[in-house]
Amino acid sequence: MAAPDHLFSLRNNFYIGAYQAAINNSDLPNLSPDDAVERDCLVYRSYIALGSYQLVINEIDNSAATPLQAVKLLALYLSSPANKESTISSLKEWLADSAIGNNAILRLIAGTIFMHEEDYNEALKHTNAGGTMELHALNVQIFLKMHRSDYAEKQLRYMQQIDEDHTLTQLANAWLNLAVGGSKIQEAYLIFQDFSEKYPMTCLILNGKAVCCMHMGNFDEAETLLLEALNKDAKDSETLANLVVCSLHLGKPSTRYLSQLKLSHPDHMLVKRSSSAEEHLERALQSFA
Repeated sequence: MAAPDHLFSLRNNFYIGAYQAAINNSDLPNLSPDDAVERDCLVYRSYIALGSYQLVINEIDNSAATPLQAVKLLALYLSSPANKESTISSLKEWLADSAIGNNAILRLIAGTIFMHEEDYNEALKHTNAGGTMELHALNVQIFLKMHRSDYAEKQLRYMQQIDEDHTLTQLANAWLNLAVGGSKIQEAYLIFQDFSEKYPMTCLILNGKAVCCMHMGNFDEAETLLLEALNKDAKDSETLANLVVCSLHLGKPSTRYLSQLKLSHPDHMLVKRSSSAEEHLERALQSFA
């Protein structure tokens, strides 16, 4: 008989975006040393997801285990553009160290950071071997960013063989369905609907449902879901970005959402695209002046 999984609920809260619930319910007794490190990693990654980078940087000291050091690197990377170069340099050094380079959390953090950098081939160097459900799920995300839904589908099939009902398998399935589009959108919607019936409503679940609604042309329903998400977290980047798109389709003003997104997430793809479009327009107007 398999030993009980003490971290199941904590992991699940993290996967569905219930970050504060993960933090609040992390005081678990009788954990093995390895489970305690994994618990701490999930808690600190939840703080990172909530934007509390400095707390993570301050609390994880240099004597902490490799997985925690990797999480601290992610906090450093996200906390300030000035840290990016030194963080990536440290990351590459650690990955080249045969004693720790194959650590699953270190590889996961490497994949996450290189995906942020849009260096997808470098990300896959460290994630493609898999080893954990999170690494497989990250591979799905990376392949979708590369517009290779065929490779993403292979990863998903592998996840389904391991555990078809796993939250990450279901999420990866929904992401792939959204990327493929057409009749698959309804399937993605049903996955997020199932999540919303089983788990507390989070920004991740609400945004998932809203994106499906937008794909199906149901912009009013999408707006309702996104405003509910905004009530939960007024600075959530995906909520703000989706509200910009949704508002444009509804013929409503979107500038306030875009301004909020620029202030809180200046590196977001939508901000970069809108800034680039503004620059092109400016240049075009100047050429007529």
